[in-house]
Amino acid sequence: MKAFSKKGDDFMIQNPILKGFNPDPSICKRGDTYYIATSTFEWFPGVQICESKDLKNWRLLVRPLNRISQLDMVGVPDSGGVWAPCLTYADGKFWLVYSIMREHRAFKDVRNYLVTADDIEGPWSEPIFLNASGFDPSLFHDDDGKKYLLNMIYDFRNDHPWNYGIAIQEFDEGKEQLVGKPEIIFKGTHLEKTEGPHIYFINGYYYLFTAEGGSQWGHSVTVARSISLYGPYEVHPDNPILTAWYSPENDLQKTGHASLIKTDSEEWYIAYLASRPIKRKGKGLFEERGFCTLGRESALAKIEWTVDDWPIVTGGKVAQKYVPTPNLLEHPWSSTPKKNYFASGIPSEFQTLRIPFSQKMGQITKKGLVLYGQESLYSVFEQSLLARRFESVNFIAEIAVDFSPSYFQQSAGLVCYYNSKNWTSLQVTANEQLGKVLTILKCEGAKLSWPLRDPIVLTEEGNVYLRVKVNARFYQFFYSLDGKNWKELSFMFDTYKLSDDYIAKPFLGPTGSAFTGAFVGVHCNDLTGMRQEATFEYFSYQDIAEDEVTKN
Repeated sequence: MKAFSKKGDDFMIQNPILKGFNPDPSICKRGDTYYIATSTFEWFPGVQICESKDLKNWRLLVRPLNRISQLDMVGVPDSGGVWAPCLTYADGKFWLVYSIMREHRAFKDVRNYLVTADDIEGPWSEPIFLNASGFDPSLFHDDDGKKYLLNMIYDFRNDHPWNYGIAIQEFDEGKEQLVGKPEIIFKGTHLEKTEGPHIYFINGYYYLFTAEGGSQWGHSVTVARSISLYGPYEVHPDNPILTAWYSPENDLQKTGHASLIKTDSEEWYIAYLASRPIKRKGKGLFEERGFCTLGRESALAKIEWTVDDWPIVTGGKVAQKYVPTPNLLEHPWSSTPKKNYFASGIPSEFQTLRIPFSQKMGQITKKGLVLYGQESLYSVFEQSLLARRFESVNFIAEIAVDFSPSYFQQSAGLVCYYNSKNWTSLQVTANEQLGKVLTILKCEGAKLSWPLRDPIVLTEEGNVYLRVKVNARFYQFFYSLDGKNWKELSFMFDTYKLSDDYIAKPFLGPTGSAFTGAFVGVHCNDLTGMRQEATFEYFSYQDIAEDEVTKN
């Protein structure tokens, strides 16, 4: 290992550090290891924790909410589930507070919980219920040993902004409950939509970091401070300290929801969420700013302190693609192999929707992953689907599937998925006249369509090989009967239609809440209830270079 140099891009931290859907980063450290916890919404297991030794190289470590007793999400709406976890380390153990959002379209029906673990990889405890007054819970450990929960208070009345303010309430560890009454300590600034609170006690001040301006283009990092935990809080004189609202051409947009960390080298950084938009021709806010198919990711910024003890972002308040590294030893991790064969288990990148992988959903055999058909991709209850994040705007994903459907209600294949009402599947199914066929089923804004009018007849049994090639603007499907000779399907699908920005547009109506990101994965559906099985020999995911995009 070597110490980082401050010169050259190779020795800088390149943002985003956690690519693909990884929003709301909460950073902490134990010993010489740094951890970031991010939101997972309706994806199971819940909360994604990544680790690093140097703040530059990160890897997925664990998803701690892996039991239904910790995370019951059956029936939650798209973009419901786990919102904005807060991970801290104190008193010799890890503390994780998180929200389960059950309904978020008019009201915010939410429950906030706490779990703990002596080791970051678990076992993690059964959850302690905290409150239900609002989302983005955060736990603060004061120097006197007392602990406090913060969260935003949601206000559903029309004559107020939707946030009532940031509340604080003491948590009694012995009683395992909140005590006393919650008190509002910060009402926010003119940016409004104040959420994502974190408190840090530094040099005699309590510093309150919040996210303001909403989670889209106006997202910002606000800082306030007080000599008393309960306030009053003075707002940073150059608030916000980080925002991209005034810089629509910047590579990183939607910057906000920051948490603070001090390194062993006595340097300060914030972890924050950001998105990388893809620009399209046209007029209007979304065409000017772009569409973020990769969702909201996690990034880092270095922090300096002014002479009067205010934090500022090194290099200015617009997010930077390259950030100075801390004075730590470089610690890279081993790379992921190209092919993830299911015969050796489910790769760690994969998650299911709302429910855990179980024998009812499928099993791992010598032949690969077997999925038993359950409800449609439209369902928010029981699906047989395994998927992983888009991590690059240019990649190829490929599967081999063996499926013998008897009815048109049975299907299995490869899917590019945003949420239950927005996805495209290349799938094997049955046709009354043609028998076993390959077709494309598309769902956009909750409406179904079949782009491939004439299904491809599959006369042979055994594996069918399916592939999707994704680039910044389009994704396209391919198929093969032998895994060597590939045929392209001429349809080009817009990647921007798998973005928060497109799906959140008002014309999509009740499906318009969008806080996650695009996934690619495998699925098996059987609407007859007979649970027809599909076997997936392997799944591969490979980023491709810009000059390889047009090749097969």
